[in-house]
Amino acid sequence: MSHAHDNSAVSPVARAFVGARRGGCALEAYPGLQPESLEAAYAIQDEAIAAWPDRIAGWKLGRINAPHDARFGAGRLAGPIFSRNVWTAAHTPTRFGVIEGGFAAVEAEYVLEMGETAPDRADWTVDSVAPLVSRVFIGVEIAGSPFAGINEHGPAVTASDFGNNAGLILGSEVAGWRERLSDLTCTVAINDIVIGRGGASSIPGGPLDSLAFLLNLLHRRGRRLEVGQLVSTGAATGVHDIFAGQSASADFGPDGRIDCVAVPATGAIA
Repeated sequence: MSHAHDNSAVSPVARAFVGARRGGCALEAYPGLQPESLEAAYAIQDEAIAAWPDRIAGWKLGRINAPHDARFGAGRLAGPIFSRNVWTAAHTPTRFGVIEGGFAAVEAEYVLEMGETAPDRADWTVDSVAPLVSRVFIGVEIAGSPFAGINEHGPAVTASDFGNNAGLILGSEVAGWRERLSDLTCTVAINDIVIGRGGASSIPGGPLDSLAFLLNLLHRRGRRLEVGQLVSTGAATGVHDIFAGQSASADFGPDGRIDCVAVPATGAIA
């Protein structure tokens, strides 16, 4: 489905978030009427995607906790990850920008790579999505928004601003993942102090359940998940706030480690 718009037609909320992200500037308040449903939030998200000058490289999933899950009728929310915000982890810490006065966090994640473009259907399950996955990687999702209160007003607000995503650091491939997925564990440290422990079993239903949820959601939104795209399946140890100048590391044991450091944002795209 095409989502082409000229910028003047974009909702004020989408336009404000896109402008603030591109400029690396904080928003002191939510820029308009807060969406009351996830459907309304994804409509804003779709307009912002259309206005953003980059292609979608993948999607992130975030957990919706009780009591919001019952009220909004979903246990997860999704947001796009753009190609220029996907970085490959290296031996030196990966630098990522955080907006002064906005929100930023790091999350250890298991990242699925699509081996084929998913057929368009509505009834995906853990079992039916498994053959679509070619590889699994360790990763760190950079959560981020120009609005510091992005997580304080419920999941619809979070979803409306790209699902609170600001990038993805892709680590090494997980060998033998089909046999090992449910047993994978990891820890996250900020400034060398471990502040989160968890693993693939910390994600409700596991990482493949995140993929099934995403495919069913994208079907309803008139979108699809394409070969080569990445799915960051949800925080395995929690959502860990981070500020410019702080370093973080996600340790996945035998599967590798990702080191990163937050720096002041200079504007995502000139």
